[in-house]
Amino acid sequence: MSSSGFQKATFSIPSIIAVIAAILSFNVGAFFGFVLAGVAILAGLIGILLSLSPSKRGGMASVLGVIGGAIGVIAAIIKTIMWILG
Repeated sequence: MSSSGFQKATFSIPSIIAVIAAILSFNVGAFFGFVLAGVAILAGLIGILLSLSPSKRGGMASVLGVIGGAIGVIAAIIKTIMWILG
């Protein structure tokens, strides 16, 4: 492994986790939707910090994970309200 060679930038694991957790948060109930949305937000923030490194990609994916997590929190709150009223 030569340190002078060009290394292709790779996606960070937290950015991938953020996107997957955000998507899954819409497909489960209120409690687990809230938990997965929280995981998406936390992993997205970590992914954003890691994407500042030139050897890592996934800044935009992490931002999408954070946005998806925030929408997932709103969806979980709406699901909870509907469960209480229903």
